[in-house]
This record gives sequence, C-alpha cells and structure tokens, in this order.
Amino acid sequence: MNSVILQIAAKYVRWLLVFFAIVALYRGHNHPGGGFIGGLLVSLSVIFYSLAYDAERAKQKLMLQPGTQIFIGLLLILISVLPGLFQKGTLMAGIWTSISIPVLGEIKLGTPFLFDIGVFFAVIGVTVMFFFSLKKVGQWK
Repeated sequence: MNSVILQIAAKYVRWLLVFFAIVALYRGHNHPGGGFIGGLLVSLSVIFYSLAYDAERAKQKLMLQPGTQIFIGLLLILISVLPGLFQKGTLMAGIWTSISIPVLGEIKLGTPFLFDIGVFFAVIGVTVMFFFSLKKVGQWK
C-alpha cells in the first residue's frame, strides 16, 4: 500500500501495540491468556507494518525470524515444564520464586510465567509466518 498516513501511523502504532503486548504478557502470568494475547498483539504490529509498507520491509525489521521465534517459544515451554517434574514429581507444577527490585519492589516469578513467555514467542512466530506465507502466495497484493 502506498498511503503516507498509514505509514506514519504504522511507526507509532507498532510500538504502542508492543507496549500493550508486554503489559498483557506480564499481567497474564497470574491470569489466563497473557502469553497468547501478547503474542497476537506483537504479531498484529508486524502485520500492520507490513500492510503499511510491504512484507519484505517488515521481514527486515524483525529481530528474529519466525522459525527462530517458534523454536525459542517451544524451548521455553519445555524448560518451564521440567522443574515441576523434578521438584514436585508432577509435570507442569508451578515453581515460584520472589526477586526484589529496588524501584518495583518484590516480584513473584515462576514457571507459569516462563511458560507464558514461551507461548508469547511461539504465537508471534506462527502468526507472522502464516501471514508472510499468505503475502508470498499473492492473495493480498
């Protein structure tokens, strides 16, 4: 597309979507859907940018290619599942720890949050790969 207004909006909306994705990811580690919704928001920012410019330019802006994001996501999911198996004898049991950060105070982190981060990366990779495959076929030219 060759709309100047859409291109200017894409530069700002992209970072706004990424910000809300990180908020959804962090909020969701105690509630369902954080990693999935956050991953969809980041994917939406990539898709919006590629609609404003083109798919090749959006691919160049990605820090990690979709296949790498899927791999990292699945690896983090696997890593998050194993501590519960080794410590509590149950697959996917939550193991929690608290860390103290001077400005933010005490933050509880655990294997469910690591699982959400894995889902976050996997959803980004799958959604962006699916969209780029549609653009390659030429259905949206």
